[in-house]
Amino acid sequence: MVLGSDKICAVVAAADAGSMAGQLRQALRQTRTVELRLDWLASSREIVRFLDYLAASKPRGTLIATCRRREGGGRFRGTIAEELFYLSEAIRAGCAWYDLETETSSKCPPELLEALLGEGRRLTSAHFFRRMPRDLGRIAATLIREGGSHGRRGAGAIKIAAQCDSLTDGLKLLRLARTRANLVAIPMGDVAQPARLLGLRERNGFAYAPVENATAPGQISLDEMTRVYRADKLSRATRVYGVIRDPIGHSLSPAMQNAGFQARGMNAVYVPFLVRDLQDFLAAIGPLGIRGFSVTLPHKEKILRHLDGCDPLAAKIGAVNTVVVRGGGKLYGYNTDYVGVLQSLERRIPLRGSRVLIVGAGGVARAVAFALAQAGAAVCVCARRPKRAESLAPAVGGEAISRARVRKEFFDAIVNATPVGMHPATGASPLKADELNCRLVFDTIYRPRQTKLLKLAARRGIETVSGMEMFVAQGTTQWEIWTGERAPAAVMQRAVLRALESEEKKRKAVRAKR
Repeated sequence: MVLGSDKICAVVAAADAGSMAGQLRQALRQTRTVELRLDWLASSREIVRFLDYLAASKPRGTLIATCRRREGGGRFRGTIAEELFYLSEAIRAGCAWYDLETETSSKCPPELLEALLGEGRRLTSAHFFRRMPRDLGRIAATLIREGGSHGRRGAGAIKIAAQCDSLTDGLKLLRLARTRANLVAIPMGDVAQPARLLGLRERNGFAYAPVENATAPGQISLDEMTRVYRADKLSRATRVYGVIRDPIGHSLSPAMQNAGFQARGMNAVYVPFLVRDLQDFLAAIGPLGIRGFSVTLPHKEKILRHLDGCDPLAAKIGAVNTVVVRGGGKLYGYNTDYVGVLQSLERRIPLRGSRVLIVGAGGVARAVAFALAQAGAAVCVCARRPKRAESLAPAVGGEAISRARVRKEFFDAIVNATPVGMHPATGASPLKADELNCRLVFDTIYRPRQTKLLKLAARRGIETVSGMEMFVAQGTTQWEIWTGERAPAAVMQRAVLRALESEEKKRKAVRAKR
């Protein structure tokens, strides 16, 4: 490893010494490498208090002291002299390493740094928060020159952290890290988050993971990094899967799919990709070693033109939510939303002969429509854009109906196949209470479990079905397509439930504080 014994570096950052100490204790239960963000402490008094705690407690682990000034992207408002003083005190308190940003190191005589900080090992860092710099090689060479002797404890290292607005940029940064054993490369930004995570497969991979407070864009929390992604166990042999979406939000698919891999003891990981540019993602499939991926909004229909082959049913539906990467990088598509719909509805109502209204006409709606038609239901489609409904309905032998007709007619079931009511816009519903003239309402949305639509239906005594059932059913089918093994469905469902319950608790806690 470049720094410490672990590739995952916990980030401890808080405004007061007590919270910093608590985060440090929590961090050391999951990793032995920890960055201490002294610049996050609210005052000099809090910095001194925390360093006193550090010196007295003598925690076991590799500690990296950071007191980054505002000029370097940190929060410390003091002078260069004050920054160096607190870093030197941190070394005396037990920090083996210190992070010195180039905005400071370039202005200090090497002799001064050696005198003040020579007992520590230096991580000379450069941060580019706006965009990826062009000449990474030149920047690395400059950092090495500024690093000097790196201290009397041994060789130091350099770090380049840069905003990456594409996976292409993230991969470029990771390739640079392979050229030098003492270089830490950190892709920043939500788009490059998978590169940050998957970079841990490399020999000198390194990633920062906050205990509580993110200190840079695209960071994954320490708990999620270790519990969901098992990032400390990633290697070049790890099989990579993922989900592509825009926006990606906090997808529950990683919790579900990774729980399945863990239950079966597989060396595999499933990561979320924020994909604004589909071509950028497709170009990264080979370099990242992606074996398969889920496809969701807004790419379910767009992905079709990039496939080398497609399951006949998915082609008929005109939307793909599952892709397998075969030999030579060939892409083959499936649609497992179809399975999720049937499993969720067939156990509750006899579909043959039933009249079902589908609200929406996008990728999910198409899968629902074809599933219901294949099962023998009479399909009606109502959409915000009538022309889309008029296009979908005939394809399944169904009928397009206007919004005005919905409240006047009766259906055996109504299915919401739109994103209306999805977190965070949970106060919205695609239909009003007086439009729910049916025996059953099924919402394909799974976050939240009880959408506004389902609440309206329940108040009228109508049976409801949460989208979580469909989500788990389609997800376990994806897992089986990728792995060729039977999915541990119960384990994967529990993982989704835990994640949803955790989210709901957090939201309640936030509301309680207001």
